[in-house]
Amino acid sequence: MAPKAGGDSAKGNSTVYKDKSKPTDIRLSNINAAKAVSDAIRTSLGPRGMDKMIQAANGEVTITNDGATILKQMSVIHPAAKMLVELSRAQDIEAGDGTTSVVVIAGALLDAAEKLLQKGIHPTVISDGFQKALQMALQVVEGMSTPVDLTNEDALLKAAATSLNSKVVSQHSTILAPIAVQAICTVMEPVEGGVGARVDLRDVKVIERIGGTVEDTELVPGLVIPRRPANVNGPHRIEKARVGLIQFCISPPKTDMDHNVIVSDYAAMDRVLKEERQYILNIVKQIKKAGCNVLLVQKSILRDALSDLAIHFLDKIKTMVIKDIEREDIEFVCKTLGCRPIASLDHFTAENLVNVDLVEEVNEPTGKYIKMTGVSGGRTVSVVVRGTSGAVVAEAARSLHDALCAVRCVARRPALLAGGGAPEAAAAAALARAAIAAPGADHYCLRAYADALEVIPSTLAENAGLNPIETVTELRAAHASSAASGAASGAGVNVRRGRVTDMRHEHVLQPLHVTASALALATETVRAILKIDDIINTVN
Repeated sequence: MAPKAGGDSAKGNSTVYKDKSKPTDIRLSNINAAKAVSDAIRTSLGPRGMDKMIQAANGEVTITNDGATILKQMSVIHPAAKMLVELSRAQDIEAGDGTTSVVVIAGALLDAAEKLLQKGIHPTVISDGFQKALQMALQVVEGMSTPVDLTNEDALLKAAATSLNSKVVSQHSTILAPIAVQAICTVMEPVEGGVGARVDLRDVKVIERIGGTVEDTELVPGLVIPRRPANVNGPHRIEKARVGLIQFCISPPKTDMDHNVIVSDYAAMDRVLKEERQYILNIVKQIKKAGCNVLLVQKSILRDALSDLAIHFLDKIKTMVIKDIEREDIEFVCKTLGCRPIASLDHFTAENLVNVDLVEEVNEPTGKYIKMTGVSGGRTVSVVVRGTSGAVVAEAARSLHDALCAVRCVARRPALLAGGGAPEAAAAAALARAAIAAPGADHYCLRAYADALEVIPSTLAENAGLNPIETVTELRAAHASSAASGAASGAGVNVRRGRVTDMRHEHVLQPLHVTASALALATETVRAILKIDDIINTVN
């Protein structure tokens, strides 16, 4: 259809492009909201970072400097800010560590993008420029990494210790780091014909116990059940135990929901009780016949898993009973003990039981728990984390989880980098050199990306009370001189000595996978935010 005379078409255009500034305003609003989230947790980056106290609606207090934990509990309303919370969660799932760094990098990239937008560069051009910069940065980071032999526990210990040094419980890193390495080495399965190893963190069970100090944390090569036995006066310690895991109840069966049994006289009442007694006795006889002396009972929702009469009979046959094993724990128990859950009494036979060297009830001031050691089952471990209060125990467990994730990253991709902002500074120096020769808008984008990456060493220095400008300048000089000599530099911010040193000599090493995934995920999120030019609310 041919356009109409000039006046009409101009009139039509004015209605379509009524508000040309709207996409710009939306973009700036998104960038500012996301930067606000980044600034909120920026102070908690690094070994000298500050901690945040989070108060829940129910009055529960959490003290932590773990980025993922802070953002998970933060009340965020703006949709762009929620993208940064999702980014932190994605990094937590992918690498398990570097959850604060990834948000800080994203905030710096958005700040750089905002300056480029003010220069009049189109968002799509910035987005493509950042993607090119990411590819270059990843090449630099991979080039400066050193391969690791997974049998070398010393290298894994350094990665775990570096992860723990930025936590609240950093003073206990000498105790928690070896536990993390030992746990991962136990559950690790080498990839046949490939590089690295598979690690499923569900094979490491972390149990939190209040009482004692973090130094009392221990690794148990077996199973720990955080509850006391159901027995009244049964055994407390059984050597050479025969363990069975049942999914049926040892209590009288009940009628359906909408049925009732009406008992009119004492004779009928006696008959009911006699039948109940006989029913339970038959089950207990079968348990004794199979030779079982430790019985694990899955939690039941319809009726009591154990009746008082059943406990009385099981006490008589000297069988330790642990009831209310949660449904989600069944898989871990089976893998640890190497057993299968027994669903009916007919299958309760000697061949379905497993041997355990020692089952004992551990008595502590804060309560009792069951410990099973010497199991012939799968490759799983339990870690009992202790602390003086609930907040300390929870933070120690979170820190241990991050250390486990750091070691898992090395297992998945066996390479280590110097820490202390060294990889980011090296990538920034390489990008700044590449920007000089880059044509057109790419020159600005590469330069902006390089400046944004320096936020990590700058924040580390700032949080440690150093002069960030002096430190970053010194760091640039160190990387420029090593690039001129053609050697890979490990220069980073040493917050303990308060100056720039080679972090490899300080044994501050971090997994390549953590840094690479942080850069990739942060860039991806920033590109997504840049492409948004309108926010539309749904009808409902």
